[in-house]
Amino acid sequence: MYLKSIEVQGFKSFANKIVFDFHNGITGIVGPNGSGKSNVADAVRWVLGEQRVKQLRGGTMQDVIFSGTENRKPLSYASVAITLDNSDHQLAIDYNEVTVTRKLYRSGESEYLINGTICRLKDVNELFYDTGIGKEGYSIIGQGQIDRILSGKPEERRELFDEAAGIVKFKRRKSMSLKKLEEEKQNLVRVTDILSELEKQIGPLERQSETAKEYLKKKEELKVYDINMFLLENEDMRGQIRDLESKLSNAKEELTEAGSRYEAAKTEYEKVEEELEVVEDSLERTKSQLNETHLLKQQLEGQIELLKEQIHSAKMSDEHFSQRTQAIEESIRERQEQKKSYEAEKEHLKMDFDAGRQQSDEAQQALQAVQMNIARLGEEVERCKNEIMEILNNRASTKAKIQHFDTMLEQMQVRKSEMSKKLIEAGSDASIQDEAIAEKAKVLEAVSGEIAGYQEQIKEKERTIQNLQTELAKKTEQLRIGQTSYHREASRLESLKNMTERYDGYGNSIRKVMEKKDKEPGLVGVVADIIKVEKDYEVAIETALGGSIQNIVTDNEETAKRMIAYLKQNRFGRATFLPLTSMGGNQGIRQKEALQEPGVIGLASTLVKVEERFRCLAENLLGRTIVVEHIDHGIALARKYKQSLRIVTLEGELMNPGGSMTGGAFKNSSNLLSRRREIEEFEKTVQTLQQEMLRLEAEVKEAKEERASCYSQIDALNPKLQELYVRQNTLKMSIQQFRSKKKEAVDVIAALQREREEYTSQFAEIEENKESIRTELEFSEQLEQELSAKIEEYQKNLEEEREKEQTAMQHAEAQRLSLANFEQKYEFAVENTERVEEELQKLGEELRELEQNKKNSSAEIEVRQAKIEEILRTVESSKEVFGEIQENIKELTAQKEELAQKNKGFLSRREEISKHMTELDKECFRLNSKKEGCEEILEKQINYMWEEYEITLSLAREMRNENLNDLGEIRRQIQRLKNEIKGLGTVNVNAIEDYKNVSERYEFLKAQHNDLVEAEATLIGIIEELDAAMRKQFTERFREIAAEFDKVFKQLFGGGKGTLELMEDEDILEAGIKIIAQPPGKKLQNMMQLSGGEKALTAISLLFAIQNLKPSPFCLLDEIEAALDDSNVGRFAQYLHKLTKNTQFIVITHRRGTMNAADRLYGITMQEKGVSTLVSVDLLEKDLTK
Repeated sequence: MYLKSIEVQGFKSFANKIVFDFHNGITGIVGPNGSGKSNVADAVRWVLGEQRVKQLRGGTMQDVIFSGTENRKPLSYASVAITLDNSDHQLAIDYNEVTVTRKLYRSGESEYLINGTICRLKDVNELFYDTGIGKEGYSIIGQGQIDRILSGKPEERRELFDEAAGIVKFKRRKSMSLKKLEEEKQNLVRVTDILSELEKQIGPLERQSETAKEYLKKKEELKVYDINMFLLENEDMRGQIRDLESKLSNAKEELTEAGSRYEAAKTEYEKVEEELEVVEDSLERTKSQLNETHLLKQQLEGQIELLKEQIHSAKMSDEHFSQRTQAIEESIRERQEQKKSYEAEKEHLKMDFDAGRQQSDEAQQALQAVQMNIARLGEEVERCKNEIMEILNNRASTKAKIQHFDTMLEQMQVRKSEMSKKLIEAGSDASIQDEAIAEKAKVLEAVSGEIAGYQEQIKEKERTIQNLQTELAKKTEQLRIGQTSYHREASRLESLKNMTERYDGYGNSIRKVMEKKDKEPGLVGVVADIIKVEKDYEVAIETALGGSIQNIVTDNEETAKRMIAYLKQNRFGRATFLPLTSMGGNQGIRQKEALQEPGVIGLASTLVKVEERFRCLAENLLGRTIVVEHIDHGIALARKYKQSLRIVTLEGELMNPGGSMTGGAFKNSSNLLSRRREIEEFEKTVQTLQQEMLRLEAEVKEAKEERASCYSQIDALNPKLQELYVRQNTLKMSIQQFRSKKKEAVDVIAALQREREEYTSQFAEIEENKESIRTELEFSEQLEQELSAKIEEYQKNLEEEREKEQTAMQHAEAQRLSLANFEQKYEFAVENTERVEEELQKLGEELRELEQNKKNSSAEIEVRQAKIEEILRTVESSKEVFGEIQENIKELTAQKEELAQKNKGFLSRREEISKHMTELDKECFRLNSKKEGCEEILEKQINYMWEEYEITLSLAREMRNENLNDLGEIRRQIQRLKNEIKGLGTVNVNAIEDYKNVSERYEFLKAQHNDLVEAEATLIGIIEELDAAMRKQFTERFREIAAEFDKVFKQLFGGGKGTLELMEDEDILEAGIKIIAQPPGKKLQNMMQLSGGEKALTAISLLFAIQNLKPSPFCLLDEIEAALDDSNVGRFAQYLHKLTKNTQFIVITHRRGTMNAADRLYGITMQEKGVSTLVSVDLLEKDLTK
């Protein structure tokens, strides 16, 4: 077996489809750094199932797909296929040629194929077990793995030796057996725990089951007595209610008559009361008027006294105003004289201040003129000094230039003669390269045209694939969602069907009877199976049916009798049977008009659908129940018809005859009636989903076939394109070489010409500069003398100006102090003048105010005297009104007393009537309360029967036993049965069914426990056999590998010693392996002390030793000899040839010695940035011979 070919497309840098064909022997893969050589090793490792992204030198698995370049779009998938010759059938597959393919799409889809058939990764791994081929084997040794073999921990080398010893498949089998053994142990523990629990439960459940059977028997007997006592008490209670209703009616009539008398007395009383209120209002208003008149008189007398006091105060104020006016006039005259004095002083000071300011400004201007002159002279002196320094610096630089120019002239003459010679040689080379470039360019243009045509075809196909990929992903997602929905709905449908078939939700006795349906043709079914109802009415109808929904319908009484006997014989419980032959028609409700009331939907029997033969049954069960829309409608209807109807609402509230109401929330949303409807709905949904799923599967299949067709067409174009790429790359490389040589020649010519022109220009410039420099030196010496003379003159003038500045500064300071003194005095005079003016203004305002107050005071005195006279006249007139009011009060008081006496008589008579009505009302209340108590007792009895036995009054009457008429005896029997039931203690009614289920489960688990114990023993035996086989085989092979390693080590190192040792005190199947090397002439030493080359050669010795003992069909080596020197590379290549008898080698290398040893070379280059391609072998061979 050997590797025939590797086909790579879209993997990492291999954008185009590339096929590497291999033969026996050594194949070398060469190329510059970064060209993509190692991607070949990654491709082989990837196709063999590598899942670790780091091993593939990537961040995510999507990184292996070609990601595009500046000129190319990213590809949508990566594909690698290796083809192996299996003519010797070393692989366990019936093909002479095996092709393993792995594809990865950007959408995340991945697939493995063996000879074009889709398979699993596990199938690929199992195909290559113990062949040395695989991602963990020793057939692919990549960059860095040599170092990991030697530098890693002893335990980490274990996989390599297990593969070489051929025990990997045994280890995998052992691992699977151990995993299965652990699962079996866990199952055994779980089953043992369950059995232990069941053993604890089965004894108590058996006892509980017997108790439950006894309990059910007594409970049924109690039910008979309860029903008969209920009927007797019900009849007695209804008689009491009728008697109470008669008494209550008489009391109400008498109460009505007393009420009429009370209302008449009340009317007369209210009339007198109104007259009394009128008199009292008149009397109150008259008294109020008297009080107001008296109060007014007192207020007027007070106002007279107040006005007299105000007149006296005004006369006193008039005298004070005259005195204050004289004092203010005197102060105004004094302030006016002060003001004249201050203004004269202010005018005099202003004239002195203006004169001082003018003198100070003149002195300041003179000082500034002197200072500016000094600054100007200083700047001139500094400028002259700077110019002299600059002249001296320039003179030194100019002398240095003259020397430099002389040297340059000598060098330029020598360089010009050399340039002339080089120009002639470069011109000749450029002409030769132009001819070669023109010839290659014609061929390249033709090849590029063909490539462009093929590329356009491939791009068109790739666009089609991309569109198909997008559509396929969308359809696949839709299909996945559809499949999920289909399986979910199908599962729910199946679950619902199973529930229906098993009669889940029904009593145990019902289920047991229905299990006999196939054998007993007379069993028609349960009521829920026979009745069909619209969804809106399901809750109402199920509530109306109550416990009857689980009743079993039979064809006649004989069938029902047989089933009852069956239940008794097997103690399965009790059930209610409805023989069709005994189901007579129901007359419905007597109050037909109730069906026309608001909110009434109709009789429950009219809202269901049944076969004609079940019509009487439906009317019997539902014919007396009215369905209404809402509970409020039900309450109103029940009240109107004296609680005599059985009413149910759409939401499931139930109102029974007698007034009891049942309602609330249901424990779950599912009900027995809805199951058939739900099954039909689910069947339609499942059928729709199945059709949609089949359609999507067909579309997905069609898209995949179209995509495969496009891939096939691309695969057909790629070999042609690959051949053209090789030719194109070869031509480009040739043209590039010619252009590089031409460019070098042209660059040399241009550089030489530029340099010659520069020298000629510089030569003329230097000669011209030398003359100008001499003139410049003479001029600078003359300028230096002139500037020195100017500096001396400026220094003399500067001293004179500084003396003038000192004198001017002293005069300016004296003027400034004098001006400040004048300014202070002037400001003080201004402040005094302003102060006097403010005082004059205030005095004038006060004087005007006093004169106005004086005038106002005289006018007020006259007004107040006139007001006093007017008030005196008003007081005299009020005395006559006061007498009239007092006379009117006496008359109204007498009239009020007369009405009060009359009212007292009416009050006494009304009190007597009211007392009699109270007594009647109490009697009515007593009778009504007693009646309500009886009705409540009656309702409680009805509710008890329904809650306890789900029996209505009408059904109870049908179950009446005429022999039970003694109420006392019935009560004694009920008490006896209750005591006996109480004596049974807590009863678990479900224990009968639970005991049966637990017993069956216990027997099943017991058998399963025995099977698990047997399986555990079998697995332990298999694991022990595998351990013994692995220990024996590994010991033998390890000894052989150690001996072979020492042999190969000596051959590659030319002597020395190589040793392999197992770690002590560890299990031989898990022990780490130490590698000890002793190169020739050195002591035995640890691997870490070896040089890089010695480490690499030691690792190569180990790999070659394993290949000698257990050759792998092919071996791919990725630059493992990079650290070796030339002599060791020669030994490596020589030994590689020895191994080619049994193993095919593909070597990725940079070393010339390895290339020379190769039988065939593949060259990989990256002419287009980011895209790896093959180059022609001939070109590489020519390069190697240069």
